[in-house]
Amino acid sequence: MHKEFWHERWSNNEIGFHLSEVNPHLVEYWPSLALPAGSRVLVPLCGKSLDMRWLLAQGYQVLGVELSAKAVEEFFAEQGLEYTLQEQGAFVRYSADRLEICCGDFFALQANDVADCQGLYDRAALIALPPDMRERYVAHLDSILPEACRGLLVTLEYPQEQMVGPPFSVPDSEVRERFHGGWKLEQLHSAEVLQQNLRFAERGVQALHERVYRLQRI
Repeated sequence: MHKEFWHERWSNNEIGFHLSEVNPHLVEYWPSLALPAGSRVLVPLCGKSLDMRWLLAQGYQVLGVELSAKAVEEFFAEQGLEYTLQEQGAFVRYSADRLEICCGDFFALQANDVADCQGLYDRAALIALPPDMRERYVAHLDSILPEACRGLLVTLEYPQEQMVGPPFSVPDSEVRERFHGGWKLEQLHSAEVLQQNLRFAERGVQALHERVYRLQRI
């Protein structure tokens, strides 16, 4: 997916992936990570997700990474948060108290940027990417995240031939293959969810499975 694709989606407000409420899986399963109070959490391809506000409300620090400046600025405006701007390396950094969103290419993120991140939350990053970029994405996480980092991963699986992504179908077998080295992986939840996501059915999808995984760097 080229950068222009995402800029165009945000420009045209084609953001069906954005949820108008906090993801219930985050609320239910995040406590199982048992992260230390005040831990910093990396949220890749964060958009303007309300999940970031929930994490902040639980006392965590949040480091979001997002390509679209429009998405970042809308998040701060909609949450009523004032921010400061700083250009640093490949990113423009928007900061407000315990929240920082780096606006730029996720693949430009360096290990020193996330050295203090003890948590990872991926609801919409892995499934936003086609297969070749998913491989690169997981490899990049492997190369930059510190040891013992723990996180949640949410995926969707459907017959890929029935719909053109994003979001893309990421089957359980692929998740286990991509995270087989350097990660402890545990599936926490699995359910058929097509009836709760009718926009997929409208696009021709006949089955939709959602899974939640707990991840830990080893």
